[in-house]
Amino acid sequence: MNGVVPFYKELGKTSSDYVYLLRKVLKTKKVGHTGTLDPLVDGVLPICVGQATKLVNTLTNSPKEYEGEITLGRSTTTEDREGETVDQTKLTEAISKERLKQVFQEMTGPLEQIPPMFSAVKVNGKKLYEYARAGIEVERPVRNITIYDFHIIGNPEFDESTGEQKLKFHVRCSKGTYVRTLAVEFGQRLDLPAFMSQLTRTKSAGYEINDTFKLSEIESMVKSGSDDFIKSIDDVLNYLPAHPLTDEEWDVKVVHGGFLSVAEADKDKLLRVQREGVTKAIYRFDKDRNVWVPDIMLLQNE
Repeated sequence: MNGVVPFYKELGKTSSDYVYLLRKVLKTKKVGHTGTLDPLVDGVLPICVGQATKLVNTLTNSPKEYEGEITLGRSTTTEDREGETVDQTKLTEAISKERLKQVFQEMTGPLEQIPPMFSAVKVNGKKLYEYARAGIEVERPVRNITIYDFHIIGNPEFDESTGEQKLKFHVRCSKGTYVRTLAVEFGQRLDLPAFMSQLTRTKSAGYEINDTFKLSEIESMVKSGSDDFIKSIDDVLNYLPAHPLTDEEWDVKVVHGGFLSVAEADKDKLLRVQREGVTKAIYRFDKDRNVWVPDIMLLQNE
């Protein structure tokens, strides 16, 4: 079984929890996810199986899209609704939609971001959340991220009784973006405490919510003998240009990890090389050597 499961991660469990459960359902150890989602986040989680586990880094590096909610007027220890309140400022009136749109625009483009203490980023061999649980504050590495699109959805809601304002948003962002921290930074630009009160990943590795399968659905399909929930490696990589291998290229070069000369290919893109219509490797162009060199080998893909 080689391919990618466009999985729907439900609330309450970690990404790793679902990898463990899927290994049991599919009866294979070669299973890996493509980007961690916190227990309080649901949505699209592409999971690689078999030979496709070699694509985990490639798929993880692709941009991702989310829809969520920011609450202005209060901040928490974890930057989401799970944490304890650490700061509170009761708004006396709603912030205008025009002002909110301005902040969204200001935060679109390249940004620097410091990961939250309650995250899995490692510092000196330990995860940040381990320091946080022990009450230890450590210096965190600055990340360079890119926000490709960040905008408001619908109209914000202002609650006079709590003095909090909630606004729904859509974001398309690069790998490594902490959307929780985006919510906090959004509030900081308004001189207000803020936290992320809800988040759903709506797109990852080209798959959207409507493409996904829940664990219960996969279990039922496996019992009935269907594997329609798994997408082939070629389906996942269909955005890359393909080169059909000659017998000589396959037998003499690719099987042994050799270099290729493909004159007509776009040298600025990765190239998937195929044997009888099935991708067997991904090559990249080496400008120094002026040849195509293997990047990811998928020889066992059928």
